[in-house]
Amino acid sequence: MPMRAKVASSVSRTAAAISRAAGRGDGSVIGGWIGLKIDPDLLKNLATGRAIALVSGTNGKTTTTRLTAAALGVLGPVATNSFGANMPSGHTSALAKAGATPFAVLEVDEHYLARVIDETTPRAVALLNLSRDQLDRAKEVAMMAQLWRTALADHPDIRVIANADDPMVVWSAVGSPNVTWFSAGQRWHDDSWVCPECGSSIERREGEWWCVGCPLRRPRAQWVVEDEGVTDPNGDWHLVKLQLPGRVNLGNAAAALATAAEFGVRAIEGVPRLSSVTSVAGRYAQVDRDGRNIRLLLAKNPASWLEAFDMADVAPTLLSINARDPDGLDTSWLYDVDFAPLRDGRPVLITGDRAYDLAVRLTVNGVPFRHVKTFDEAIQASPPGRLEVIANYTAFQDIRAELDRVN
Repeated sequence: MPMRAKVASSVSRTAAAISRAAGRGDGSVIGGWIGLKIDPDLLKNLATGRAIALVSGTNGKTTTTRLTAAALGVLGPVATNSFGANMPSGHTSALAKAGATPFAVLEVDEHYLARVIDETTPRAVALLNLSRDQLDRAKEVAMMAQLWRTALADHPDIRVIANADDPMVVWSAVGSPNVTWFSAGQRWHDDSWVCPECGSSIERREGEWWCVGCPLRRPRAQWVVEDEGVTDPNGDWHLVKLQLPGRVNLGNAAAALATAAEFGVRAIEGVPRLSSVTSVAGRYAQVDRDGRNIRLLLAKNPASWLEAFDMADVAPTLLSINARDPDGLDTSWLYDVDFAPLRDGRPVLITGDRAYDLAVRLTVNGVPFRHVKTFDEAIQASPPGRLEVIANYTAFQDIRAELDRVN
């Protein structure tokens, strides 16, 4: 690297280490931010010489990135932004911290994908899904799909790994000359009833989807989730034993295996490594406290709440909602979430900065609940045993901090 980049990289690592030592966080942002101030081309310099995969989408990015890095580890050391800092400062910090590695797997915020592609020249890009998120500031879903489509058109050499079950993702990727499709099912349909190509309606039946007004339709997937495993392009089925809950994570595993395959990792080699992932930056972590087994589930938008309800056991459940800047300030998305799965007799507790917004929503949905002011009060209000915690981003981080930043 140029001398300026070497100095910037060293300062980045030092700043991140100081941040961690001071208890101000994991240093995954501040180090990269300072490094980029010293050398604006630092990310590009750090990416040079590495074979890189980028992972983007509205939901599942962090988990799929961790699974992909685990599978790719078959070939050698892998740099990755494992704590979810998914903007250029986080990418820069992760690569600087890792030092010289032959591979990198980076989670990328969907709004930054075009920029990060330009700066890192990845070998592969995995596209998971697109749905509504942070309504007060995020782009409308079809606009986001258009940005992806344009970015991929500018880089035809990239291998694209894309979700065949999401019409928005398919439309983004279908024009690329090198696409591998994976299928994991799509439970959330409310952002893809209208064709992004022609504006006609999209019909669905028995796992297939198609536009009634143009040729856009679901492509045939080469990687498919079937039963408790994944079928690869050769037709071989592999049992996938994950330590992460929910069928959605089998889909994330399929995306990870398909991405690793672009680097030469055979499914039979990558599958056993997926079981090493037990939690992801606190997601799915289980902590024992005061006789309760507390499990943390992150849910930040309607699609991810739907999946969280699928993962959660029928047990006392704490819901926590904030509306700080990282969450988005608009909580109207709560009315896109169907909370009916909680009408199964389990005790439901609510907390967070916007607990009253949640209280109104649950009342409309006919879900009994109890308001608690603190996380400790929630623990004491729950009987011994499992306590499920479902929280949006900053509420999740608040609770994670009370549990000593469990990873």
